[in-house]
Amino acid sequence: MHKLSAATAPQAVLFDAYGTLFDVYSVALVAEQRFPGRGEALALLWRDKQIEYTRLVTMSAPDGSRYRPFWELTRDALRFACARLGQVLDTDAELALMNQYRHLSAFPEVREVLEGLKARGIPAGILSNGDPGMLGIAVRSAGLGPLLDHVISVEPARAFKTDPRAYALGPKTLGLSARQILFVSSNGWDAIGATWHGYTTLWVNRAGLPLDPLGTEPTRTGTSLRDVLGFF
Repeated sequence: MHKLSAATAPQAVLFDAYGTLFDVYSVALVAEQRFPGRGEALALLWRDKQIEYTRLVTMSAPDGSRYRPFWELTRDALRFACARLGQVLDTDAELALMNQYRHLSAFPEVREVLEGLKARGIPAGILSNGDPGMLGIAVRSAGLGPLLDHVISVEPARAFKTDPRAYALGPKTLGLSARQILFVSSNGWDAIGATWHGYTTLWVNRAGLPLDPLGTEPTRTGTSLRDVLGFF
């Protein structure tokens, strides 16, 4: 664990949304109802393709011309996952699964951590691949609006994480340097990308996964969002 002095402690926190605050695999319950015996496999493949598509559209056109909202890529990833697993995705099933994605379950400790930051006077927000409408519904559905000072979508950058243009929106919005902001993600690749950009970082490694061997590690690694409060 890296130690931070009072002079170098973060002045604000930005959270990744999907997989960090909101459980992307909670869709497996609805998927299992629609496709018995295939719900978990569908949820896993859906998520993998969703992230793959964000990288494809970002890397294939640095000028942002291939950018499409995260909602559309999420829908396309669902269609691919069903086709790959040999499941017929009718209109009703697609609507049910996509609606569930709008209202993903927040992890149990989210409210406690955000309230803890609020009590300490630390500004907290989201920096996410999600488009503004998608994020707005998720935040309202979870009742987190009063606890968040900023909800930042990458949409203005027309590039998804881990593109530097996406991460640059945090310092620009908060008026702080990247180093002064704690970026929190449960996605290892996201924590590494944010570290490369200069953020102070926390990887919430809930699943006990190995660190990607890319010569970089987050400022700290924890197992719960509660580890955020240890910075303050």
